[in-house]
Amino acid sequence: MTALAVVEPREPAQEEPERFEPPPAIITTPSDPWPRPYYLEDGLRKVRPYHFTYNTYCKQRWRGRELLDIFATEFRDRPQEYYKDAIEGGNVVVNGKKVSSVREIVNNGDVISHTLHRHEPPVTARPIGIVHEDNDMIVINKPAGVPVHPAGRYNYNSIVEIMRAERGHGWNPLPCNRLDRLTSGVMFIGKHPKAAEKLTDQIMARTVKKEYVARVIGEFPEGDLICDQPVMQISPKLGLNRARASGKDARTIFKRMAYYPTKSRTKPEADDTRSEKEKTRDSKMSWKSKTGYSIVRCLPLTGRTHQLRVHLQFLGHPISNDPIYCNQRVFGPSLAAGDALSDFDEDIISKLSKMGKSEVAEAMEYHDDMMEEYNKKKAEKLTGKTCEVCDTPLYSDPGPHELGIYLHARRYACQDGKWDYETPLPEWALPPPGVDGPTATTKESDPMALVDGDGQPKADGNRFRSNSTADPGKYPKPLWTMPG
Repeated sequence: MTALAVVEPREPAQEEPERFEPPPAIITTPSDPWPRPYYLEDGLRKVRPYHFTYNTYCKQRWRGRELLDIFATEFRDRPQEYYKDAIEGGNVVVNGKKVSSVREIVNNGDVISHTLHRHEPPVTARPIGIVHEDNDMIVINKPAGVPVHPAGRYNYNSIVEIMRAERGHGWNPLPCNRLDRLTSGVMFIGKHPKAAEKLTDQIMARTVKKEYVARVIGEFPEGDLICDQPVMQISPKLGLNRARASGKDARTIFKRMAYYPTKSRTKPEADDTRSEKEKTRDSKMSWKSKTGYSIVRCLPLTGRTHQLRVHLQFLGHPISNDPIYCNQRVFGPSLAAGDALSDFDEDIISKLSKMGKSEVAEAMEYHDDMMEEYNKKKAEKLTGKTCEVCDTPLYSDPGPHELGIYLHARRYACQDGKWDYETPLPEWALPPPGVDGPTATTKESDPMALVDGDGQPKADGNRFRSNSTADPGKYPKPLWTMPG
């Protein structure tokens, strides 16, 4: 029989208590100033600089990329050297911890935090107009030049934060539709999630008709015109889109509302003081042959980013003060009219990236003889000065011509007729002083009347002129094509 040995009981090993490492102060925003640090000056709403921490989850396109590469390619407002110093100095951290190298690989689920002394650009001081308000929704007339959400260089100078400042810190505005920063017009702000979700679903289901008004260079063709050139994003960083056959389907109906020829300012030949070189230069600028401007009503049947701006550029009548798509320094003398195939995208991106830094963003409207020299000199660009607190390069204030473009979301209407909201025409769409022209929209120029209940154009014989690369049996018969 085997003897049993007596074993002294062992005390259970004491586990080390779990130690929680509090996140460093670098990922906690040092302040959330209230009231917001706004002040009004020279017709602009400005924000005093403040400290702020950006926190963002790794986006899909960032996975497996180096940290510095992400900042250098995705964020435009600061040079690469700034981001390198910020990473090495611990102002940019991953998951709350300083990284060992700027070449740190970012993975799915990572949280990137960036703390900085924030300088926001000014926006217009024009108030946010109220078109309609009830218990569920506020319909606003968004001023041009103000972004909807905090993004990029803008935070408190956004529609969401301005409305929060007006109605209380705890109020949470819920935008239901999106307008570009430079665009003005009708927007829907939900007061509670259920109302916002209901309207957002309507818009996504394309049961809401949208009408815009634009002011474009030259004499836009009369009649009803469809453009269905596909649109492709060329540079996410710059927000650049182009007409491309391989892009996403995009479709817009245009209808001219008015044309205002340029007043004759012809000088006798003897008074032409241009050199031969200048005459040759001007002869190659095809946009200069397009005198005057047109007011055009636009009905987008799809919702691609910059769709109206890209389609108008493709048709040879870009929005006259568009700093991107009506910019000769970027797109050349033709302004890319009729161009859906060129291979110069990298060159365009390079030129556009300089705009607003070393160069002023100049649309064709900027070259008009009527433009005041004061506004030209006041365009936003780097001043060469830096902030005393953080060494951030400082920008000059934007000129009035940079606070928006001539594109306005005039009307949104439910397809089944339950609601319909619109604004008056913006000031730039009214006739010039002393000239007769429409001061309000009419049924005759209404592009919404050209669409059936399914959101498709009402093909009425040869009524439509179309610029189309699509299946000819699918759309109305093309009667007009772009030159070149």
